Amino acid sequence: MTFTRMTLLATTAVALSVAGCANGSSEPSSAPASSAVPSSAVPSAVPSSAVPSAVPSAGPGTISGTVTAGVEPNCLLVDDHLLIFNDDKLKAVAEEGATVTVTGRTEPGMMTTCMQGTPFIVTAIRAK
Repeated sequence: MTFTRMTLLATTAVALSVAGCANGSSEPSSAPASSAVPSSAVPSAVPSSAVPSAVPSAGPGTISGTVTAGVEPNCLLVDDHLLIFNDDKLKAVAEEGATVTVTGRTEPGMMTTCMQGTPFIVTAIRAK
């Protein structure tokens, strides 16, 4: 019986907490949700200069150095560049510890799971 009361009490507390969050405030509100900021206080358009554009690729380039393993599995780096391979034959050359010269382009805006390095799309690789 005590377990049932405790369960009922906990369930009620959670339900009330969730219901209180529904209006986005921890304080009860007597004002309707539509009475927000007057339309004259909200800008009608954002100037295009205030909106950042996508980060463009830096164009072709060449980097040289030793291939090191990243902190995540299957992540390879040369200096602070994360090597991204679209060809398994190219990736086979990039063994950890190998000294290489890599040709490709940086993609600073690219999202990866490697958590480090600037993505570098590899188009050619040569071991030294």
